Amino acid sequence: MAFSRADTSVLGRWWWTVDRWTLAALLALIGFGYIMMLAASPAVAERIGASSRNMFFFKQVAYLMMAAVLMITVSLLSPRGVRRFALAGFAIALVLTAATLVVGVEIKGARRWLPIPFLSLQPSEFLKPFFAVVAAWLIAEGRMPGSRVWGACIALGLFLVVGAILKGQPDIGMLLVVSAVFFAQFFVAGMNMFLVGAVGGVGIAGAAGAYLLFPHVQSRVQRFLDPASGDSYQVNVALEAFANGGLLGRGPGEGRVKNVLPDAHADFVFAVAGEEFGMVICLVILGLFAFIVVRGLARLLSETDLFVMLAGTGLLTQFGLQAFVNMASTLHLIPTKGMTLPFVSYGGSSVLAIAMGMGMLLALTRRRVGARSGDSTADHSPAPALAAGGAR
Repeated sequence: MAFSRADTSVLGRWWWTVDRWTLAALLALIGFGYIMMLAASPAVAERIGASSRNMFFFKQVAYLMMAAVLMITVSLLSPRGVRRFALAGFAIALVLTAATLVVGVEIKGARRWLPIPFLSLQPSEFLKPFFAVVAAWLIAEGRMPGSRVWGACIALGLFLVVGAILKGQPDIGMLLVVSAVFFAQFFVAGMNMFLVGAVGGVGIAGAAGAYLLFPHVQSRVQRFLDPASGDSYQVNVALEAFANGGLLGRGPGEGRVKNVLPDAHADFVFAVAGEEFGMVICLVILGLFAFIVVRGLARLLSETDLFVMLAGTGLLTQFGLQAFVNMASTLHLIPTKGMTLPFVSYGGSSVLAIAMGMGMLLALTRRRVGARSGDSTADHSPAPALAAGGAR
């Protein structure tokens, strides 16, 4: 892309203000998503007797193309536009997530999906990024000098509503991610250390309660601590795949794990990458996730707008935590949890929701000229010193 630095069009201003390194890393992850679907999905489709070996691949290609376009489109928004987009998206996602309790499709004892033509929609995936931005806005509004808005209390009320719905599905893993994001935002906003300890205690109590109340949570924890106590087939096969892959892998298409793992194209796609492409490519994927999170946090360090800081922190925490949970559970470092690897695993709802979240992050971290402390309305535009530059 070649834009003049004096170009004041929407795309021109976007190109010179967006974080192109983060954008490139996100597009690289989307590229890995194409490669991994080509490697893992045909064998899965053939094993379950799908009408076409490439069914999952073609569907995911369409989702990834939509995700790339959606991410770039959302990144064009101003901070005020991001806030409005998140408010509307949160309201819709909350209603749809609540609807799963009534009309949702039950799979493995959980009601998390809505039957929509050509897509099994999981609305709670969209709830995560939108709630992070809405909570950031409410907390920031409550911290404004002279503000009479009880932003933190409203945000806490919304969190309790979201938590009750996720518990009803049940989706304890999603609830833990949303809770971690919400706590991280309050911590960055300057939560009293006494409250930090209190919230930490509540979190520990909640985790213990989930273990005692939900049999599937108890089973996963027990199998993690003692693999012989139950079925740990998928984790054992995944670990064997990493061992077989070694440093450089067995080669594209030469892996065996995709032929026997039910979720080789989804929750355990990282094991397929380890077997066919080796530890080197796994480290590259890990490095991309780490780069996006660390670079995003580094850019937020110089931010003076509390809303942008909190929203960016929430989105990055969610993104990094989801990647960590997927890779760590595949490597048997934590109990297994059905959570996708962002942009790499199969799943339309997950890919599109992550694209929206990363689009909002790119929009919030764009360079803004004329922004003041607490001002989230300033336009994104090239710096005046750069505007005199010529075309490239």
